[in-house]
Amino acid sequence: MKLAELKWTDIAALDKNTPVILPVAALEQHGHHMPLFTDSLLMGEVARRAEEQLGPRALFAPLQWLGNSDHHMDFAGTLSASPRVYLDLLNGLYENFIAHGFHRLIIINGHGGNHVPGQQAVFETRQRHRERKDLLLLFATYWLLGGKPDQHGPGFVQTQMGHACEWETSMMLAIRPELVGDYRAAKEVPWGNPFLPASRGWVTQDRTVPGHIGMPAHASAEKGEIIFRTFTADVVGMIERVINWNGQSWDG
Repeated sequence: MKLAELKWTDIAALDKNTPVILPVAALEQHGHHMPLFTDSLLMGEVARRAEEQLGPRALFAPLQWLGNSDHHMDFAGTLSASPRVYLDLLNGLYENFIAHGFHRLIIINGHGGNHVPGQQAVFETRQRHRERKDLLLLFATYWLLGGKPDQHGPGFVQTQMGHACEWETSMMLAIRPELVGDYRAAKEVPWGNPFLPASRGWVTQDRTVPGHIGMPAHASAEKGEIIFRTFTADVVGMIERVINWNGQSWDG
Protein backbone atom coordinates (compact mmCIF):
# COMPACT_ATOMS: atom_id res chain seq x y z
CA MET A 1 0.00 0.00 0.00
CA LYS A 2 1.13 3.52 -0.78
CA LEU A 3 0.57 6.02 2.02
CA ALA A 4 0.40 8.94 -0.41
CA GLU A 5 -2.55 7.42 -2.27
CA LEU A 6 -4.72 6.70 0.79
CA LYS A 7 -7.10 8.89 2.75
CA TRP A 8 -6.64 9.59 6.44
CA THR A 9 -9.66 7.45 7.19
CA ASP A 10 -8.00 4.54 5.37
CA ILE A 11 -4.92 4.91 7.58
CA ALA A 12 -7.02 5.16 10.73
CA ALA A 13 -8.75 1.90 9.84
CA LEU A 14 -5.57 -0.10 9.25
CA ASP A 15 -4.39 -2.80 11.62
CA LYS A 16 -1.70 -0.97 13.58
CA ASN A 17 0.55 -4.04 13.41
CA THR A 18 0.92 -3.34 9.69
CA PRO A 19 4.61 -2.62 9.03
CA VAL A 20 5.31 0.96 7.96
CA ILE A 21 8.16 1.34 5.48
CA LEU A 22 9.95 4.69 5.20
CA PRO A 23 12.39 4.76 2.26
CA VAL A 24 15.18 7.35 2.60
CA ALA A 25 17.94 8.35 0.20
CA ALA A 26 19.80 11.49 -0.96
CA LEU A 27 20.51 14.06 -3.67
CA GLU A 28 24.26 14.33 -4.15
CA GLN A 29 27.07 14.17 -6.68
CA HIS A 30 27.68 10.84 -8.41
CA GLY A 31 30.80 11.47 -10.44
CA HIS A 32 31.03 12.66 -14.03
CA HIS A 33 28.63 10.08 -15.48
CA MET A 34 25.71 9.78 -13.05
CA PRO A 35 22.90 12.16 -12.02
CA LEU A 36 22.59 13.81 -8.63
CA PHE A 37 19.35 11.94 -7.90
CA THR A 38 20.91 8.48 -8.32
CA ASP A 39 20.44 7.25 -4.74
CA SER A 40 16.82 8.34 -4.67
CA LEU A 41 16.03 6.82 -8.06
CA LEU A 42 17.57 3.49 -7.03
CA MET A 43 15.96 3.42 -3.59
CA GLY A 44 12.65 4.39 -5.16
CA GLU A 45 12.85 1.46 -7.57
CA VAL A 46 13.67 -1.02 -4.80
CA ALA A 47 10.74 0.33 -2.77
CA ARG A 48 8.42 0.21 -5.79
CA ARG A 49 9.22 -3.43 -6.47
CA ALA A 50 8.90 -4.37 -2.80
CA GLU A 51 5.55 -2.61 -2.49
CA GLU A 52 4.24 -4.42 -5.57
CA GLN A 53 5.19 -7.78 -4.05
CA LEU A 54 3.81 -7.09 -0.57
CA GLY A 55 0.59 -5.33 -1.54
CA PRO A 56 -1.73 -4.68 1.46
CA ARG A 57 0.64 -6.44 3.88
CA ALA A 58 2.80 -3.30 4.35
CA LEU A 59 2.36 0.48 4.21
CA PHE A 60 4.99 2.40 2.20
CA ALA A 61 5.57 6.09 2.87
CA PRO A 62 6.86 8.31 0.03
CA LEU A 63 10.60 8.45 -0.48
CA GLN A 64 12.43 11.02 1.67
CA TRP A 65 14.98 12.30 -0.85
CA LEU A 66 16.98 14.69 1.36
CA GLY A 67 19.80 12.88 3.11
CA ASN A 68 22.94 13.49 5.14
CA SER A 69 25.43 14.29 2.39
CA ASP A 70 27.77 16.81 4.02
CA HIS A 71 30.77 14.75 2.91
CA HIS A 72 29.86 15.47 -0.73
CA MET A 73 29.41 19.23 -0.36
CA ASP A 74 32.67 20.00 -2.20
CA PHE A 75 30.88 18.89 -5.39
CA ALA A 76 28.38 21.27 -6.99
CA GLY A 77 24.68 20.47 -6.78
CA THR A 78 24.78 18.31 -3.66
CA LEU A 79 21.99 19.06 -1.17
CA SER A 80 22.38 17.95 2.43
CA ALA A 81 20.73 17.96 5.82
CA SER A 82 23.55 18.26 8.35
CA PRO A 83 24.01 15.18 10.57
CA ARG A 84 22.12 16.57 13.58
CA VAL A 85 19.31 17.99 11.45
CA TYR A 86 19.01 14.67 9.66
CA LEU A 87 18.93 12.81 12.96
CA ASP A 88 16.00 14.98 14.07
CA LEU A 89 14.24 14.34 10.75
CA LEU A 90 14.47 10.56 11.17
CA ASN A 91 13.37 10.76 14.80
CA GLY A 92 10.43 12.84 13.66
CA LEU A 93 9.38 10.28 11.05
CA TYR A 94 9.37 7.54 13.68
CA GLU A 95 7.40 9.75 16.10
CA ASN A 96 4.80 10.62 13.46
CA PHE A 97 3.83 7.00 12.96
CA ILE A 98 4.02 6.16 16.65
CA ALA A 99 1.54 9.01 17.20
CA HIS A 100 -0.73 7.41 14.59
CA GLY A 101 -0.67 4.16 16.57
CA PHE A 102 1.67 2.00 14.47
CA HIS A 103 4.04 -0.43 16.21
CA ARG A 104 6.36 -1.77 13.50
CA LEU A 105 8.41 0.90 11.77
CA ILE A 106 11.22 0.25 9.28
CA ILE A 107 13.39 2.86 7.62
CA ILE A 108 14.91 1.38 4.44
CA ASN A 109 17.97 3.37 3.46
CA GLY A 110 19.53 3.97 0.05
CA HIS A 111 22.50 6.23 0.91
CA GLY A 112 25.64 5.39 2.89
CA GLY A 113 25.79 8.76 4.65
CA ASN A 114 22.41 8.09 6.27
CA HIS A 115 23.55 4.89 7.96
CA VAL A 116 25.09 6.26 11.16
CA PRO A 117 22.37 8.84 11.92
CA GLY A 118 19.79 6.19 11.12
CA GLN A 119 21.19 3.83 13.72
CA GLN A 120 21.30 6.68 16.23
CA ALA A 121 17.67 7.60 15.50
CA VAL A 122 16.59 4.00 16.19
CA PHE A 123 18.44 4.13 19.52
CA GLU A 124 17.08 7.53 20.58
CA THR A 125 13.46 6.83 19.66
CA ARG A 126 13.50 3.53 21.50
CA GLN A 127 14.80 5.21 24.66
CA ARG A 128 11.99 7.76 24.54
CA HIS A 129 9.48 4.89 24.48
CA ARG A 130 11.34 2.49 26.74
CA GLU A 131 8.14 1.33 28.44
CA ARG A 132 6.76 0.03 25.14
CA LYS A 133 7.27 -3.72 24.70
CA ASP A 134 5.28 -3.83 21.47
CA LEU A 135 7.37 -1.29 19.56
CA LEU A 136 9.70 -2.55 16.82
CA LEU A 137 12.01 0.08 15.31
CA LEU A 138 14.43 -0.85 12.54
CA PHE A 139 16.86 0.93 10.24
CA ALA A 140 18.28 -1.08 7.33
CA THR A 141 20.44 -0.16 4.33
CA TYR A 142 19.22 -2.21 1.38
CA TRP A 143 22.62 -3.39 0.12
CA LEU A 144 23.70 -4.51 3.61
CA LEU A 145 20.94 -7.08 4.14
CA GLY A 146 23.04 -10.03 3.03
CA GLY A 147 22.37 -10.33 -0.70
CA LYS A 148 25.33 -11.04 -3.00
CA PRO A 149 24.34 -9.93 -6.51
CA ASP A 150 27.82 -10.71 -7.83
CA GLN A 151 27.10 -14.38 -7.08
CA HIS A 152 23.91 -14.41 -9.17
CA GLY A 153 25.30 -13.61 -12.59
CA PRO A 154 28.48 -13.67 -14.66
CA GLY A 155 30.88 -10.82 -15.29
CA PHE A 156 30.70 -8.94 -11.99
CA VAL A 157 33.97 -7.32 -10.96
CA GLN A 158 32.99 -5.63 -7.71
CA THR A 159 31.99 -7.59 -4.62
CA GLN A 160 30.60 -4.64 -2.66
CA MET A 161 28.70 -1.41 -3.16
CA GLY A 162 30.73 1.67 -4.05
CA HIS A 163 29.64 5.10 -5.27
CA ALA A 164 28.59 5.64 -8.90
CA CYS A 165 30.35 2.31 -9.29
CA GLU A 166 29.76 -0.85 -11.32
CA TRP A 167 26.70 -1.69 -9.21
CA GLU A 168 25.01 1.72 -9.05
CA THR A 169 25.79 2.45 -12.69
CA SER A 170 24.34 -0.92 -13.70
CA MET A 171 21.17 -0.21 -11.74
CA MET A 172 20.77 3.16 -13.45
CA LEU A 173 21.36 1.56 -16.86
CA ALA A 174 18.51 -0.84 -16.05
CA ILE A 175 15.95 1.88 -15.22
CA ARG A 176 17.11 5.27 -16.55
CA PRO A 177 19.86 4.72 -19.14
CA GLU A 178 19.24 8.15 -20.70
CA LEU A 179 20.61 9.76 -17.52
CA VAL A 180 23.92 7.87 -17.60
CA GLY A 181 26.93 9.52 -19.22
CA ASP A 182 30.12 7.96 -20.56
CA TYR A 183 30.66 5.44 -17.78
CA ARG A 184 33.07 3.40 -19.91
CA ALA A 185 35.58 6.26 -19.73
CA ALA A 186 35.51 6.33 -15.91
CA LYS A 187 38.71 4.87 -14.51
CA GLU A 188 38.76 2.67 -11.43
CA VAL A 189 38.91 4.45 -8.08
CA PRO A 190 39.84 1.82 -5.44
CA TRP A 191 38.32 1.65 -1.96
CA GLY A 192 41.73 1.63 -0.28
CA ASN A 193 42.26 0.81 3.41
CA PRO A 194 41.28 3.76 5.65
CA PHE A 195 42.88 2.34 8.81
CA LEU A 196 40.36 -0.50 9.03
CA PRO A 197 38.91 -1.79 11.30
CA ALA A 198 38.87 1.72 12.81
CA SER A 199 36.18 4.13 11.61
CA ARG A 200 37.86 7.09 9.92
CA GLY A 201 36.33 10.50 9.46
CA TRP A 202 36.43 11.53 5.81
CA VAL A 203 35.07 13.77 3.11
CA THR A 204 34.64 12.52 -0.42
CA GLN A 205 37.59 14.48 -1.79
CA ASP A 206 39.85 12.47 0.54
CA ARG A 207 39.02 9.41 -1.53
CA THR A 208 38.24 10.46 -5.09
CA VAL A 209 38.88 13.31 -7.52
CA PRO A 210 36.14 12.56 -10.12
CA GLY A 211 33.54 11.69 -7.45
CA HIS A 212 33.00 7.98 -8.05
CA ILE A 213 34.45 5.07 -6.07
CA GLY A 214 34.67 1.67 -7.72
CA MET A 215 34.67 0.39 -11.30
CA PRO A 216 31.80 1.92 -13.33
CA ALA A 217 33.31 0.91 -16.67
CA HIS A 218 32.19 -2.68 -16.03
CA ALA A 219 28.50 -1.78 -15.65
CA SER A 220 25.64 -3.17 -17.72
CA ALA A 221 21.85 -3.08 -17.65
CA GLU A 222 21.78 -6.86 -17.30
CA LYS A 223 23.83 -6.65 -14.12
CA GLY A 224 21.54 -3.89 -12.92
CA GLU A 225 18.49 -6.12 -13.17
CA ILE A 226 20.26 -8.85 -11.20
CA ILE A 227 21.18 -6.33 -8.52
CA PHE A 228 17.61 -5.02 -8.27
CA ARG A 229 16.18 -8.52 -7.98
CA THR A 230 18.69 -9.46 -5.29
CA PHE A 231 18.24 -6.37 -3.15
CA THR A 232 14.46 -6.28 -3.54
CA ALA A 233 14.30 -9.88 -2.32
CA ASP A 234 16.38 -8.86 0.70
CA VAL A 235 14.04 -5.98 1.52
CA VAL A 236 10.91 -8.09 1.10
CA GLY A 237 12.44 -10.79 3.27
CA MET A 238 13.18 -8.27 6.04
CA ILE A 239 9.64 -6.90 5.92
CA GLU A 240 8.18 -10.41 6.05
CA ARG A 241 10.22 -11.05 9.20
CA VAL A 242 8.60 -7.95 10.69
CA ILE A 243 5.13 -9.14 9.61
CA ASN A 244 5.78 -12.49 11.31
CA TRP A 245 7.18 -11.00 14.55
CA ASN A 246 5.13 -12.10 17.56
CA GLY A 247 4.97 -8.55 18.95
CA GLN A 248 7.08 -9.14 22.06
CA SER A 249 10.19 -11.27 21.59
CA TRP A 250 13.76 -10.03 21.10
CA ASP A 251 14.28 -12.56 18.32
CA GLY A 252 13.10 -11.75 14.84
